[in-house]
Amino acid sequence: MKLLIIGAGGVGTSAAMIIKRAGKEGEWAEKVVLGDYNLARAEEVAKRCRDPRFVAEKINAKDEEGMKAVIKKHGITFVMNAVEPAFNEIIFDTCFEAGVGYLDCAMTLSRPHPEKPYELAHVKLGDYQFERREAWEKAGNLALVGSGVEPGMADVFARFAADHLFDEIDEVNVRDGDNYTGGGDFGFSVWTTIEECLNPPVIWEKGKCWFTTERFSEPEIFFFPGGIGDVEVVNVEHEEVLLVPRVIDCKRVTFKYGVPREMRQLLLNLEAVGMADKEKKIKVGDAEIAPRDFLVKVVPSPVESSNQMVGQGCAGTWVTGTKDGKKRSVYLYQVADNQDCIKKYTTNSVVAQTAAAPVIMLELVAKGIWDKKGVYGPESFNPDPFIERLAKYEFPAAIREMDSEYADALNAQKLLDAMK
Repeated sequence: MKLLIIGAGGVGTSAAMIIKRAGKEGEWAEKVVLGDYNLARAEEVAKRCRDPRFVAEKINAKDEEGMKAVIKKHGITFVMNAVEPAFNEIIFDTCFEAGVGYLDCAMTLSRPHPEKPYELAHVKLGDYQFERREAWEKAGNLALVGSGVEPGMADVFARFAADHLFDEIDEVNVRDGDNYTGGGDFGFSVWTTIEECLNPPVIWEKGKCWFTTERFSEPEIFFFPGGIGDVEVVNVEHEEVLLVPRVIDCKRVTFKYGVPREMRQLLLNLEAVGMADKEKKIKVGDAEIAPRDFLVKVVPSPVESSNQMVGQGCAGTWVTGTKDGKKRSVYLYQVADNQDCIKKYTTNSVVAQTAAAPVIMLELVAKGIWDKKGVYGPESFNPDPFIERLAKYEFPAAIREMDSEYADALNAQKLLDAMK
């Protein structure tokens, strides 16, 4: 595979470093072109890799012809979109027209219902892409959407649970939490954090389909492993809710994230004074810029500010249902330590986790193990080879059997086995 990574920020840098660090496991990537509007940044990442496979190019994600030129110049066969989802439509369409594969970590953006934003879903995350599934299928190319850690790894966990751990699934509940201290308010993209946290959260229920709720609704305390402990999590708009029920038979799908209360208030305050607006243009000197884009430029870079951050982040999928006639509840997860990721990949754990999943997925595509034509999320593929590779890429997954009838039966059997 000749890979073009568009965006040499945190996720793009992590992806390149993970491929390089994998050694022979990363040789599926015959060439890796790092494209960024800031050529110096792309060149620095390529230099850091110390490998002739990694080269830098200047790319503007708004410039369709420029992206096509880079694709043609390097004989690119697959593109990883590692920029803010505001650019997804143009990169997605450019890849289609160029006849190459496409992967993103977050899908095309939603638009709230004009009259009932906190009740009814309107334009949903990924609608733009799934409306074009048939065209991609006819063209014989794959668009692998929603393929970061959440969404992405979390969806694979859901598919693994459906294939191996349950006879019937009631709920798929993605839960994300951490115990980070230090650093700034934003550990990930400022633009994307504002987008997903301030949009109406979406929930899916069988018989009701997709609907929305108030922001930061249904708070609950969830216990996270890895030394993190109890964290209050709330509903946030996220792609897993739009992806999982398309493929996995279940009754309910949710996404909740540990957004601290002070962070929730900060986001609401930014909205109240107009700084979260992504549409309206304001004049600054001789230029015009959206308030949110201006904010992105003045807020300390999450990549830099998180270098002092300590602690762990946990991404995972809590699945409930029945197995062998008994109620079962499991949490499949991956924990990453911030300082450990900085040492290995020069990036924080949030973006490193986000990059690890697409790197593995790209390997599976390159080797023909994941092989479909059209627009798909990661829950549409065999999860086993992905789970196996997590450990090889130094992001091992784990499972926690939670209290349930099935867990009680397992424990009883262990005692009987010990008595034999």
